[in-house]
Amino acid sequence: MRTVNEINHKIKQQQAVVWTVEELKVRVKEVGVTQAAKEVDVVTTGTFEPMESSGAVLNLGHTDPPIKIRQCWMDGVLAYSGFGAVDLYLGATQMTEYSSMGELADADERDSRSRNAVRDRGGGHVIADLIAGKPVHLRAIGQVTDCYSRASLETTITRETINQFYLYNPRNVYQNFIVGVNGGDRPLFTYLGPLQPQLANAVYSNPGAVSPLLNDPDLKLIGIGTRVFLGGGEGYVAWEGTQHFPLQKRLPNRTPIGPAATLALIGDAKQMSPRWVKGCYFKSYGPSIMIGVGIPLPVLNEEVVVRCAVQDQDLVAPVVDFSIPRRVRPTFGLVSYAQLKTGRLTIDGKSVRVAPLASIFLSRQVALELKQWIEAGKFTLTESVAPIPMDRTFLAQDQLGAQVSLE
Repeated sequence: MRTVNEINHKIKQQQAVVWTVEELKVRVKEVGVTQAAKEVDVVTTGTFEPMESSGAVLNLGHTDPPIKIRQCWMDGVLAYSGFGAVDLYLGATQMTEYSSMGELADADERDSRSRNAVRDRGGGHVIADLIAGKPVHLRAIGQVTDCYSRASLETTITRETINQFYLYNPRNVYQNFIVGVNGGDRPLFTYLGPLQPQLANAVYSNPGAVSPLLNDPDLKLIGIGTRVFLGGGEGYVAWEGTQHFPLQKRLPNRTPIGPAATLALIGDAKQMSPRWVKGCYFKSYGPSIMIGVGIPLPVLNEEVVVRCAVQDQDLVAPVVDFSIPRRVRPTFGLVSYAQLKTGRLTIDGKSVRVAPLASIFLSRQVALELKQWIEAGKFTLTESVAPIPMDRTFLAQDQLGAQVSLE
């Protein structure tokens, strides 16, 4: 029906018809797939959720005399410095080692409240502070060589005083994920947040039917080079994400029944907004970062609309018991996102309260803001330069170090 070039021409003329994916789902119910496909050019999706496999690349610029950084901390958070002299990578889940005043996070003489204030921050908070324009304390130790004679550096940086500052996130936008519960007898503190004993609560992380990859289940539209909304700025799909597992079992509608495809994303953090990038902390687990990601889907044919019409009742996730400390944990079967969003789930005859880790409201807002960008002619679509591989198996490590394929 259409090509990306034709759609981009309409976008530049501000004549493109753009719907959020929720608007499309409503319209399909009203007029059917064929008519909806004739009416719309672009469908926008969105998610706002913790994405712990994220981080920032920074270049500080050279000092006088120059320094070859080999250890570096930003607001007490260790950054990786095994690149060029002043290139750094700050991981979102790296924990604070000391406060900006130089105090050790685990010093015995510090009261517990101050200690927790330090430990409750991490790389995600520092990245979010830089995006917000806040100053960040930097301390570095250098390797003295004939061309890099400086031994140490202590300064304050902002996003305006450094050169490159961009996010490179090895794993974002899980296509689907799990529902966490705790069938044991003590509280568990996990990457899904606290799970109370005796199945007292359940937590799910994916926003369901608005989520980007559930609306393009076979990644026919999303590939390497796809332009995306990333943290309030423009970003791109750089590669498949880590733990990318497209061979996950799937329903007849092609959506996976558990964790499946993932994306590696890249984008200029200097363009990003503090509204869409926020540091967060999981009690007794560690720091992370919440990022808004939106992906536009060009309506090239009716099949695009068929896939985007999927509803929460058509999507499922496995209920996983975290009380068993193994790589493969027992499950209580599959549950639909429609059921999860009611706030209650029944497990073994027991009614369990449920909460989302992703913000459903802000996921919708991401899709809406991306829609507004496209309607205003500020955001055009890209054709991928290569597809995301859909034949990757998922490998794990056994105790002897041999790789085992998980089917």
